[in-house]
Amino acid sequence: MRDAHGAIPDISEIGQQQQLVTERLILSGMRCAACVQLIEFRIKQLHGVVTFKILPASHRAEISWDAELLTLKRILAAITDLGYGALPASQSPDELEQKENKRALWRLFVAGFAMMQVMMYAFPAYMVPVPQLDGDLTPDVDKLLKLASMIIAVPVIGFSATPFFSSAWRDLKNRHIGMDVPVSLGILLTFFASVWSTFHGGAVYFDSAIMFVFLLLGARLIETRVQKRTTAALRILTQLSPAMAQRFLSYPQQAVETVDVASLQTNDYLLVAAGEHIPADGVVITGESSCDEALMTGESLPVSKSIGSHVLAGSVNIHGTLVMQAKEVGGATQLSALIGMMESASLEKPPLVLLADKHASRFLIIILILAFFSGLVWWQIDADRALWIAISIIVVTCPCALSLATPGVMSAAIGILAKNGVLLAKSKAIQAMASATHIVFDKTGTLTMGKLQVREMLLAGENSMGTAIAMALACQSTHPVSKAIGDYLAQRKSHQDLPELSKIREVPGGGIEAEFDGEVYRLGSLEFAHELHVQEMIVPPRFSGQTLTVLANQRGNLLWFALDDILRDDAIEAIRNLKNKGKTILLLSGDRLDVVKKIAAQCDIQEAHSGLSPAGKYEIVRKLQANGATVVMVGDGMNDGPVLALADVSVAMGQGAPISQSRSDVLLMSNRLLDLDFGMTVATKAYRLIRENLAWAVLYNVLAIPAAMAGWLEPWHAALGMSLSSLIVVVNALRLYLLRQVVYLMPD
Repeated sequence: MRDAHGAIPDISEIGQQQQLVTERLILSGMRCAACVQLIEFRIKQLHGVVTFKILPASHRAEISWDAELLTLKRILAAITDLGYGALPASQSPDELEQKENKRALWRLFVAGFAMMQVMMYAFPAYMVPVPQLDGDLTPDVDKLLKLASMIIAVPVIGFSATPFFSSAWRDLKNRHIGMDVPVSLGILLTFFASVWSTFHGGAVYFDSAIMFVFLLLGARLIETRVQKRTTAALRILTQLSPAMAQRFLSYPQQAVETVDVASLQTNDYLLVAAGEHIPADGVVITGESSCDEALMTGESLPVSKSIGSHVLAGSVNIHGTLVMQAKEVGGATQLSALIGMMESASLEKPPLVLLADKHASRFLIIILILAFFSGLVWWQIDADRALWIAISIIVVTCPCALSLATPGVMSAAIGILAKNGVLLAKSKAIQAMASATHIVFDKTGTLTMGKLQVREMLLAGENSMGTAIAMALACQSTHPVSKAIGDYLAQRKSHQDLPELSKIREVPGGGIEAEFDGEVYRLGSLEFAHELHVQEMIVPPRFSGQTLTVLANQRGNLLWFALDDILRDDAIEAIRNLKNKGKTILLLSGDRLDVVKKIAAQCDIQEAHSGLSPAGKYEIVRKLQANGATVVMVGDGMNDGPVLALADVSVAMGQGAPISQSRSDVLLMSNRLLDLDFGMTVATKAYRLIRENLAWAVLYNVLAIPAAMAGWLEPWHAALGMSLSSLIVVVNALRLYLLRQVVYLMPD
């Protein structure tokens, strides 16, 4: 059961579902994982909140609460009190984003203008020491320049740097040490120590404080722009579903009403004009057109639609007017499922990254302790330098680079893959795909098109109800074989009225079983049918190399169905590319040996296994993993469920059975195996970039901390190094887009 917004309530709250309200929120002001943790922790403490989950990639949150105990206004106020912005998702975020961008640019402009002016005043002090009275810089001029620098620094501290101060104050108020705590501490200590030196003598570092603010604001502005680019696919997906739809009051009457998409119900008849988005998943009733489904399936060319065609919510009706009947609405549509999977993927991190995030807060505390004790030591050595060295340690080791090492790369990878029809349900699949040693393929619907066609039907026994029973059984399954038999019998129109079956059950890897008129009938593989009787199974010679399905009862076989499948156009090239990457390829199938050998030979797969049950596939993959292999399983259909759950990475075809999709880590929406090959390339590159970023962040801190403690770095050195290290990590994530360009420039 779903609420008005299509969300499924928590099972523990089923008894209270009448009071539950679910809402999506737009959040602003979040900078890192610590911000996400803080907001989630505080909101979950509100009495009446049932579930609360933040989706960092899209800066959105989903919350469910008891309307009798809590109001949306109070929830928004609680988030605002923490120092973040929040709006209902139903309101346009454009105005909020534009306002934030404008304010950020003004802060950067003020800091940049002040930095240029203060650098001019600081230049003489760097060139001519103050004690050298016979130089160009006299003590009076020196003090005047210091006062001018201090005055110019005030608007930077009071305006440009306020985001750091408010964030740090929020963290301290909530007993949390975030990145902005050492940043704010470094800025304030540098400024007030310089103010003291202005009136009591000594070196000042207004230029360092202003440079630090300018560089950090610039790095964060670039980070924000990069994040918007890397999450473009997810942001576009969230905006695809139209807010309103045209619904027929009583089809086929022509009167329509404009309604909210959230109010649509299953079996509603909808009118979709040319240029409009499809409001729900459904079937075309009348009309002909083409739909752009690129963002849902990765298919770049428009897909033709006519009577009986399936249409997807969020796709664009390019030309022609369509009348459709809604089959899935709200949160049940494929678009909603894709958004949910992408948002879930953005929340997860590879194991290597979780280890780094786990120690980020501890790292901050250690840095503050090191800065304090280093200052004490230097107080004994050179009291004039003690404070500046402590400040340099705080500034230079800000862990921004460490915290930014992953989000940019992961967001870019998820977005690029989604645009190419590869949907990540779990981000941990990135690391597993990058380290995969074996790729295991199912045959039907994976290496082959899965659009089986019955080439021949052979009568093997006498039963006047044979075709009718076969048709009735085929209608009970979504397996490609059952669909092919059902289509074939429907075209022949040789069956009578369908009989009423009882005790229907589908056996994974076997087929369909049911009872009719006191007899048990099975439609499925030869082995599955042979369990009903003891007759010898002799395959007709003309059926060699074809997929066979039989209808049988306890007396023997009644019908033989010989089916042909077509190898995917890109299967051979995809297998060759994967083998060139050093992957070991296996083919596991429940089909007969001669059929499997034929496909394996076409694809140049050396290791192929036939006649496997789901348990057999499971056992082979388990043995591979026991020998140290990292296995990617690519499957389609109900019988692949167990082995998909076992594999290190499970890949389900977009046309596959729902059970295989629900257990998969990666969904190949495009149904193109070359896109899987591209996904492996992106995963390998993304994981390499993550390791490079983490390595750079660690190396930078390992070098910077001793240098700052030894007094080799001035505060302006620390400000420059810290900002550049963060910028390098963020920009490095963009190298993933270069990989995309190289792939698309390759010849077909």
